[in-house]
Amino acid sequence: MTTTLRPTEPLQHAADGTRSRNYQVCVNSRPVGGIRLGVRPEYGPGVARIEELHIDEPDRGRGRGTVAALAAEEVVRGWGCRRIEVSVPGDADAALRLATALGYLPGSRHMAKPLNGTRPELPAGSAARPMTESEYGPWLAHEREEFARSLMEKGIPAAEAYARTDEGHAKYLADGLATENTLISVLEHEGARVGVLWLGLWPETAFVLEVEVDAEHRGHGHGRALMLLAEQQAVSGGKDRMKLNVFAGNTPAERLYESLGFRTTARHLYKELL
Repeated sequence: MTTTLRPTEPLQHAADGTRSRNYQVCVNSRPVGGIRLGVRPEYGPGVARIEELHIDEPDRGRGRGTVAALAAEEVVRGWGCRRIEVSVPGDADAALRLATALGYLPGSRHMAKPLNGTRPELPAGSAARPMTESEYGPWLAHEREEFARSLMEKGIPAAEAYARTDEGHAKYLADGLATENTLISVLEHEGARVGVLWLGLWPETAFVLEVEVDAEHRGHGHGRALMLLAEQQAVSGGKDRMKLNVFAGNTPAERLYESLGFRTTARHLYKELL
């Protein structure tokens, strides 16, 4: 039997540079599922995504999804893409096994924690204050380098990594420290600065955009204190849920978040197209 992809529409081009197309997954011309492929400006023109892939229940377990995913790689190579990404729900073990078997590597994962309205206490000696304007410039420059470096470690070229970083800052820090629904705080312990928290109070959730302990103060529990601060601010902002993204391989951070009650909601994987 032959599994193929059959377009169900012309290649779609949006004004913002987005490209996408829907396909039927067919076995000997018989539709057995569907797949949607896309290229979005925020990922870069050479990065495609499998935005959706489903196989109808009667045809599952027969390798249809595997062949469809491989066929998708050929399609996006034809679009000029050199990388393909996919996200799978945190509890979709079968989808994760399929992606791993096809050579996809872990990039990051989203984690979330429900909040019960209680503001946790910071450890004794720890206190938070808003970041000052004089601190903001150096912090932003440092944060830009660190985030771009994290992307480059996942195989993203330097120019693209910095472009993604700058686009994110333009979106989430449009007015610097005065950006609406944005809190950038400095954590101090016994009067000394020990770390920084960047929290977005978005309509549907509080999102931890950055949490970093200064290098000379790591290993003393300040990362946990920063996350407790994030929970304080989220509750004060009326949020009942907190989310974050953690890069694969950052084991200490993953363990910290899990110990605080965060659970994985989505895994983001990637594959270089040779």
